[in-house]
Amino acid sequence: MPAGDFDVEVLYFAALRDLSGMSGERVPLKGALSVAGLLVALEERHEALRGRLQSVRVAVNEEFTELSTELRGGEVVALIPPVSGG
Repeated sequence: MPAGDFDVEVLYFAALRDLSGMSGERVPLKGALSVAGLLVALEERHEALRGRLQSVRVAVNEEFTELSTELRGGEVVALIPPVSGG
């Protein structure tokens, strides 16, 4: 298995980019992890994201997905906050 297969690339959009201070990062996995588990890990990694990931839309490899989706490494996970407008 090539190096890096046990991590995922996380992309932050809009307010999440501002809160995390980055547009994306590679996050190592310790075995399979659900999308929900990844969100918990990201909140632990970035204090500014705590309590803010419950309402995000999550896309894995450019397809919207459920929180129960298992990640095995190599995926691109996009976090898209709700859009408000008027």
